[in-house]
Parts: sequence; C-alpha cells; structure tokens
Amino acid sequence: MKQKSLRIIHCFRSPIGGVFRHIRDLAAMQNAAGHQVGVICELCEDGALEQQQFAAMLPDLALGLHRIPISRKIGLSDIGAILSTRKILKQLQPDIVHGHGAKGGTYARLGTIGIHKSQAQRPHKFYSPHGGSLHFDPATLAGKIMFTAERLQERITNGLIFVSAYEENTYQEKVGNPRCAHIVIRNGISKDEFAPVTPEADAADFLFTGMMRDLKGPDLFIRALAELNKVARANNRPLATGAMVGDGPQKQNYQALAAQLGLENHICFYPAMPVREALKHGQIFVLPSRAESLPYIALEVLAAQRSIIATDVGGLAEIFGTDSNALCKPDAGAIAAKMCEALTFPANYQQTMPDPLLLRSRFSRENMAHAVEQFYRIN
Repeated sequence: MKQKSLRIIHCFRSPIGGVFRHIRDLAAMQNAAGHQVGVICELCEDGALEQQQFAAMLPDLALGLHRIPISRKIGLSDIGAILSTRKILKQLQPDIVHGHGAKGGTYARLGTIGIHKSQAQRPHKFYSPHGGSLHFDPATLAGKIMFTAERLQERITNGLIFVSAYEENTYQEKVGNPRCAHIVIRNGISKDEFAPVTPEADAADFLFTGMMRDLKGPDLFIRALAELNKVARANNRPLATGAMVGDGPQKQNYQALAAQLGLENHICFYPAMPVREALKHGQIFVLPSRAESLPYIALEVLAAQRSIIATDVGGLAEIFGTDSNALCKPDAGAIAAKMCEALTFPANYQQTMPDPLLLRSRFSRENMAHAVEQFYRIN
C-alpha cells in the first residue's frame, strides 16, 4: 500500500558547510520521493557559492524557502525568531518539522507550540544536533544552560537523529540518555560523487577547504606547513606549498598568520567553491579540525579517490577505522609529521585510505534519506 506523502519543514540557522549540504540532500531525496518540502533558515548575506546552492535547491522546495533574521549568539532576538518560525509553520501546516543544529532544533520544536488545536493534528518534531551544542563544555555556565535546554526540549521531541555514533555518545554523556526515540543515521553522498578528481598541474602539495574558523583548524594547517618547511630548509629539501579554500570571519587572521610565519609565497587563498573544484588546487587533503561530528568533506574527498590527513576527532574514526594511519592528534606537530609521510611516500600513503566500494555501501545518500523517512513514520 502506498504511504501518504508528507509535508516536511527543515529548520536550521546558517546556510553553510556540512549541515547545509545535509539539508539540501534530504530535500532533494524527499522531493523525489513525492513529499512536499520547505526550509526555514537565517536571513544573511550569501556568498556566491551559497547563492548557487540555493538556486539549485529551489525546485525541490514545494513549501518554499523562508529566511528570517537569526543571530549566531543566544539572546532576546531568539524570541522574535521563534515567533517568526511559528507564524510560518502555522501557515504551512507541516506533518514533520526537522530542526538541525542547536538553534534550528529549538526553533523547530518551540515554534510548533499552539499551531494546531488538536493533539492529532500536531506535527511530529525531530532534531539533529550536527555537533552544535554538543561542542560546549558541560563545566561552563554556557554548557550547563545549553544541556539543560536540550534536556527540557526532549519532552516535545518525537525523535533524535544523530549522524554518528560519536554524536550519540556525546549527547548521552553531556545531556543524558534520551527520553525520546533516537537513532544513528550516518551522512551519505551520491553514487555520482564516487569518481576521481585529478589535480591541476600546478596544484599545491596540500589542500585545506572549509569554513575559516578556529573550530575547523585553518591555523593548525598553516602552522603544520610552517613546521614542515622548517625541517625542509634544515635538510636542503624543496619547500612544500598549500592551498586554502573557503570564507569566514577569521580569514584575514589566517592570511596574516601565514605571512607572519613566512608562508605568504607558499600558501594561496581561494574563495569558497564546490569541493570537487577545490580538489583540483591541491594534491593531499588535510582535515585539521578541532571538533567534528561526521564531516561530509571527508566522504567527498575519499570518494574522489584522494589522500587525506585527518585529525582523530568526532566521528572520523567511523569513516576511516579506529586504527587508520590517516588519523592524528589535532596538533600542528602531529599534522606536520603526517604531511611529511604523505609527501615523501605518496603511493604508499594512498594505499592506506579506506576502500571506496566499502564507503559507497556504508555512506549512501539514498540509504540515509530512506532511513530518515522511516524514522519519521514510526515516531
């Protein structure tokens, strides 16, 4: 028997990075499955890449794209944003409201209060942290507030969807065992992305791409490259080069750091661009994050059959394996040591990467979307 199509709203704050990729993929797959999908997210000045991504996404949004002012910081403005979300949800009358990230999760759940007169008509509410509040330290006042809020909102949550076992375990440690249904559904990418990308002839030795903020470790990439080149100079070896792709409020700080460490002629900075385009600018990818959940970027680079050096944080071991040679501490010295190994023995290092066929079976976009829909329906 054919199942009823659903009216689904995804709510999140910032249209950047892996969370935005996750929602674009879900919207596309849910629309293709016959559901009506809409999005509520931050009203902000989009970069060129985000404008392209929104334009590509619009055909999948039968319930529309709704942009409202959302502050990055917690404050009184959140009350207005919740009321704006409630107004939109009351008009759209969704069956499912899925919040992503701390603010998206709060708006999605509190924004449904009172939009239906009867219990039977109320939408089912789901929440995916995507790291978000889970990066906070529970010993701090901010952490205590965030985790108390997470606990209280479980009462109005039909289900929690974690994108990695690491995320689920962190939630249990910092918030507590969930008092609502919960599941791990790992991120997935499309089968079309499992195709090699060849670097350009003048590609740098190492590549970073991502949001230019400390959490993602751009400074660790720069310091590791500086340390690698310090050793190269001492041993009369050629100096390594780097490419950094991405935008963000701290980008100028990283450019200044590169100059301060004498790397202004050895690192090229580029604006944000699609990952497969960025991969043409570097030979070996470096993922120097201080915190992650289950980053799409690792899956995208591995699907392109490229070597990665990654910090052993978040759910990255769920992609690479707990004993992977590709993983190291989020420390400039440890990253520099891996850079030296990968640059000196590139063929051997590439052989330590996960099998693309295994990745394709474990991290499928189709499987991800199907599992999310089934979780919606049973909760």
